[in-house]
Amino acid sequence: MNRFMYLSCFFLLVLVCTSCYEVNRDCEAFKTGTFEFEALVGTEITKTTFVRNDSIEIDYFRGKADTSYIRWINDCEYIVKKKNPKNQAEKRAIHMKILSTEGNTYQFEYNLVGEPRKEKGTAVKVSE
Repeated sequence: MNRFMYLSCFFLLVLVCTSCYEVNRDCEAFKTGTFEFEALVGTEITKTTFVRNDSIEIDYFRGKADTSYIRWINDCEYIVKKKNPKNQAEKRAIHMKILSTEGNTYQFEYNLVGEPRKEKGTAVKVSE
């Protein structure tokens, strides 16, 4: 076999192996419930708990509650907008996208609407 044949076989094998892998996205199971999310804020790991129904999300962070509206774009993406923003920065909506789900956790990415920079995180569903 010549070099072209080896490369062709290699790329075909890679294509076959990677096309079989499918990311699990059971987003419907994560539309409602109580969730926890941990993030690094400065040098400290902080935990946020949030309760979500189909159209409202209440976040509990450092002893304070904050309510946001939710508008679902599709089963795995939604827009979050603060109900009572306290400043200009809080008036900006956040685009959330569930990337994958497994058991009681989901991986997600988020960004301010209109901004290209995205962040990622993991949320855990702790109750219905």
